[in-house]
Amino acid sequence: MSQLWKDYQEKNKDRFLNEMLDLLRIPSVSAKSEHKSDMLTCAELVKKRLLEAGCDKAEVMETEGHPIVYGEKSVDASKPTVLVYGHYDVQPAEPLELWHSGPFEPVIKDGKVFARGSADDKGQFYMHVKALETLVKTNTLTTNIKFLIEGEEEVGSPNLGKFVKENKSLLKADVILISDSSMLSLENPSLDIGVRGLSYIEVEVTGANRDLHSGTYGGAVANPITILARMIASCHDENNHITIPGFYDDVVDATTEERALMAKAPYDEKEYMDELGVKALWGEKGYSTNERTGIRPTLELNGIWGGYQGEGSKTVLPSKASAKISARLVPNQSSHKITEKLLNYFKSIAPAGVTIKAFEHHGGEPYMTPIQSKGYQAAAKAIAATFGKQPIPVRGGGSIPICSILEHELDVKIIFMGFGLDNDNLHSPNEKYNIENYYKGIETIPYFHQFFAE
Repeated sequence: MSQLWKDYQEKNKDRFLNEMLDLLRIPSVSAKSEHKSDMLTCAELVKKRLLEAGCDKAEVMETEGHPIVYGEKSVDASKPTVLVYGHYDVQPAEPLELWHSGPFEPVIKDGKVFARGSADDKGQFYMHVKALETLVKTNTLTTNIKFLIEGEEEVGSPNLGKFVKENKSLLKADVILISDSSMLSLENPSLDIGVRGLSYIEVEVTGANRDLHSGTYGGAVANPITILARMIASCHDENNHITIPGFYDDVVDATTEERALMAKAPYDEKEYMDELGVKALWGEKGYSTNERTGIRPTLELNGIWGGYQGEGSKTVLPSKASAKISARLVPNQSSHKITEKLLNYFKSIAPAGVTIKAFEHHGGEPYMTPIQSKGYQAAAKAIAATFGKQPIPVRGGGSIPICSILEHELDVKIIFMGFGLDNDNLHSPNEKYNIENYYKGIETIPYFHQFFAE
């Protein structure tokens, strides 16, 4: 079968790439209301491509927010069913001035596609669509396949949980397969065995009832920017350990064996720093960089603003200052508990001269996949078949909030088969996806279906 797949994919690889570029040209930014029509346009194109690839049926299904695209291909009720999850929405492209080319005008340079959504997640979920086409056109499909492609992952999937709960029979499957993550490299392939959870809040500090002259009032009235900066700085100690009371209470520490396995992963600290343009690394004392970004929880400042930010100077003592703050969580932390701790912490440490408004944006739970599971073993065999070596199991640093809901509602395990790279500039200007990784994913995914069916 492998030669049949290779021949078909080689013959159609230019079309496979051009179809992915068509998806990338649609500015499907779920966070911005002005892109509502673009979201529908993108959903309709996904539906069209699913039908062209061989799905028996595909439809755009409404939610209270952006629509979900569902598709299915059935071969035999006695065969196992694989549910492929992905998302067609993308992050906002700002700051636009930092892009080398238009974020929705895909550019191919040095074997990479530069565009918003190329790696997260249009390029990655589309590998599964082309893998389905390969299996159907070569008459080698040995599983039933379902697709759940949503349009709200980048805003926390607020409507997907309800959709899954109301459509359990439609989504019934034996395993869930997700490509919305990365691997170490093509030379050292890896499989994520888990992703971190997320807690995301916003804090607003208000001082006086209006902006004030900093000469007339400075020194007599609390400056919200100063207060907010002090509050944020208090969240870490000198060892970069998070100081919020109870933050680590439920953390399940990685085993000695897992830490030893992570230590074997190829890692060049100088190359890592050079690629990022930094002269030193920063993080929790006592842990390596791989551990800090995988097995440890973190607290990060995602945005901060207040006061005058226009051209030139304006000596103002601002009335308000705000910040967006997120925590990445590990097993056994609860996003609900951590959100409550974060909100209570900022409210409790506010001095008398200001008022605090703190609220939640969204969150999600951490997720782990046992390497003994049938799905993981099939994924590992698939990687070995196309890469010629066994994948290294690692924990991903990002979050896919819907994972815990999918497992809870559908009672099946989730397998992560990411083909992106950590330096693909996810959520940043100049997001890119290596064309070789894209093709490698299309080559590898059919093996997963073969081995899972066995």
